[in-house]
Amino acid sequence: MKTVIITGANGFVGGALVRELLKYDYRIYALDREGCCGNLPQDPRVTFVPCDLAEMASLKDKLPAQEYDIFYHFAWVGSAGPARADTALQLQNAQWTVDSLRVAKELGCKRFLCAGSIMEHETIAAAYTQGNKPGMGYIYGGGKLIAHVMCMSVAAQIGIDLIWPEITNAYGVGERSPRMINTTIQKCIRGEAPQFTAGTQNYDFVYIDDVARAFRLIGENGKPFHEYLIGSSTARPLKEFLLEMKAAIAPELDFIFGDIPFTGIDLPLSKFDCSQTEADTGFRAEISFAEGCKRTMEWWKEQEV
Repeated sequence: MKTVIITGANGFVGGALVRELLKYDYRIYALDREGCCGNLPQDPRVTFVPCDLAEMASLKDKLPAQEYDIFYHFAWVGSAGPARADTALQLQNAQWTVDSLRVAKELGCKRFLCAGSIMEHETIAAAYTQGNKPGMGYIYGGGKLIAHVMCMSVAAQIGIDLIWPEITNAYGVGERSPRMINTTIQKCIRGEAPQFTAGTQNYDFVYIDDVARAFRLIGENGKPFHEYLIGSSTARPLKEFLLEMKAAIAPELDFIFGDIPFTGIDLPLSKFDCSQTEADTGFRAEISFAEGCKRTMEWWKEQEV
């Protein structure tokens, strides 16, 4: 039986990974803030350990001395909403990630995986495009990028295998953030016509069950000091995704394109290439965007009751 540690285990991605790993008989130490355990399965193989990010250095005093296979780090404060633009908070998140990496080494973990983001690549493009004026959301991307760079150096220095999965855009049942998929689905439920940019920028979405499976496979098979993109392998212009959503959940509504200006970075489709992930880990997304939107909409309807 493999034993893992997961920070942010009560969150959207962390909770999904817990459920995925239980299917394969993992032993899990699930870390989150005091009292934040309502999303965790009641299972004897899951042990909830209250631990705030600021207390990460004391984690070795809270866990039993034994062998740990993987340390998954998902805890990140301010991943959605206005806090994405909080410079001090996003810098602190990067430091907490490095702290978690060091603790993982002290605990004897063989490998460390963090939830990276494709926004790291967007942030580099935004910062190094002459004359560009990046939006405040890139502060969050900058925090992820800083964490990635620092962890690479520290992991090499202390001797722990670092693997860096990068999520394109995770969505699905259980997420309540005010991100585009959720706000659009909520408008569809209310019968409102959602408005978007022209939707010509390249995009990708990956359903949460696929994300969890990807993290398991990357944890098991990923190569040290590699980054692995977690996406659908069907990246394309955003408008095409949104028209697929419309056909699946709201064919009677008008989806209005072009009323909102686009101020971000349009990454080339090559940046959404998941072939390395597929080749090294065996992961390939299985749930179509249309199916994922249907599942998510049904879940939101239940929340409205």
